[in-house]
Amino acid sequence: MSYLAIGIRCLIGGVFLAAFLSKARGLPAFRAFVASIHGMRVLPPRLVTPAAVLVTAGEAAVCALVAAPFSSVAAVVGCAAATALLMTFTTAIALAVRRGVRQPCRCFGASDTPLGTLHLARNTALTCLAGVGTLVTTAATRAAGPVHVGGGTVAAAAGLLLGLLITVLDDVVALFAPADRRH
Repeated sequence: MSYLAIGIRCLIGGVFLAAFLSKARGLPAFRAFVASIHGMRVLPPRLVTPAAVLVTAGEAAVCALVAAPFSSVAAVVGCAAATALLMTFTTAIALAVRRGVRQPCRCFGASDTPLGTLHLARNTALTCLAGVGTLVTTAATRAAGPVHVGGGTVAAAAGLLLGLLITVLDDVVALFAPADRRH
């Protein structure tokens, strides 16, 4: 159970770090994120910028919390916060898709891929993983046993690699799309 907790925390931490950095790398990147939220048409215009600030701060907080020492309550809180944020993101994407909004996803920076079922599936899977991460991290916190360096390293590397693949999922899918559907 400890290795699963390590892998999921690294996956979630890596995904949220990439998301945070894509928005915090400069004012133009943050403004593009604000514009993408506005384009989703899920919030009143006056709430878009505050929501963007909260999302960015929440992503940074999740990164810090899931990186907490293994037997820490902070790690459990980080996984739970990730679950809550991902549920919110998934709901916003579902609303936008249902309304026919063709806004590109700016979750991880610049993208030409409009929001769609791929993003819903990705976020639903991440939400489930974060929920499982909350459970297994809680269990590992209560019954913390020894973690072997080799096993911990493999779990962390697997989580980080899967997280990296998730952050470039639009690009991976585009590689396999028929030539007439590529952006």
